[in-house]
Amino acid sequence: MTFSTFAFAFALVLLSGLSTSIGGALAVGRREPGPAFMAAALGLSAGVMLYVSFMEILPEGIAQLSDALGEETTGTWAAVGAFFAGIAVIAIIDRLVPEEINPHEPATTAEEARRKKLMKTGVFTACALGLHNFPEGFATFLSGLDSKEVAVPVAVAIAIHNIPEGIAVAVPLREATGSRKKAFWWATLSGLAEPLGALIGFGLLLPVIGPATMGISFAAIAGIMVFISLDELLPTAEETGEHHHAIYGLIAGMAVMAVSLMLFM
Repeated sequence: MTFSTFAFAFALVLLSGLSTSIGGALAVGRREPGPAFMAAALGLSAGVMLYVSFMEILPEGIAQLSDALGEETTGTWAAVGAFFAGIAVIAIIDRLVPEEINPHEPATTAEEARRKKLMKTGVFTACALGLHNFPEGFATFLSGLDSKEVAVPVAVAIAIHNIPEGIAVAVPLREATGSRKKAFWWATLSGLAEPLGALIGFGLLLPVIGPATMGISFAAIAGIMVFISLDELLPTAEETGEHHHAIYGLIAGMAVMAVSLMLFM
């Protein structure tokens, strides 16, 4: 492997990961997002996360575990177990984190309580997407080392579906903090998990990582993302009072992810 090959592969990962910044910029670009925009954006975020969880991440977990365990049925059961284990973990964390982010400063108004709930939603979303992007970055990096013809369309597809992921992070955090800058940088940070995953995977995990580890990780991450969508994003979208905009956003998010994932085929 030459340095130019390494640099090319890493540049692809970096550019695809940083496309979450585009989503962050779109989310913070409006001066005063109204309830309809908030409902649609949060619905879009949920649609992105639900579709990618059920159509990409969980099936990948099943495939990896089936390969590791040597039988499709056993691999499917293991993946389903990891999926619900991921849900259980994030549910326990959710119960342990108070409704108010700082328990020593309880919310004194309904608006303050709403902002603190949005803050928790945004941070959990950023963490879940960061976990998802970590192995995604490693996979993109490996494809870049192997074949430019394969790596470029893969990186483009990832970049496209990272844009709504950036929106998913930035929208609740902008509303929670009132800061466009913080929301934008949180969205960017979730995307930087991809180049980080590439470097750590190349330096440490490549000799030891196997299908079983990757399969369990993928399935658990899918469970985490589904829980966040159903417990945080959609309820928050409904609280705006714009039910139809939330549903339109949900469907649009699924459609965006469907198109971006089709680019892999």
